[in-house]
Amino acid sequence: MLPLRCPSGGEPLRIIALITEAVPIQRLRVPLGEPSEPPPLAPARGPPCWEADSDQTSPDDPAAGEPAPEYEFDQTVSG
Repeated sequence: MLPLRCPSGGEPLRIIALITEAVPIQRLRVPLGEPSEPPPLAPARGPPCWEADSDQTSPDDPAAGEPAPEYEFDQTVSG
């Protein structure tokens, strides 16, 4: 793996601190112009509908829902 390089001198960079607590990370991000909170999570969605009929709603419409699959999936666990 190639190390990160210093933009001014080209020397390999080394880790001098590792911050894992949320509050110090938020304090460091704000002066850098980064958002202090993570972006909101979007709801999960199904796969796109590949065979959309012209008389159906648009596949881009989130209220349209996903079509039912044409197959059955066996979810039994064999051990």
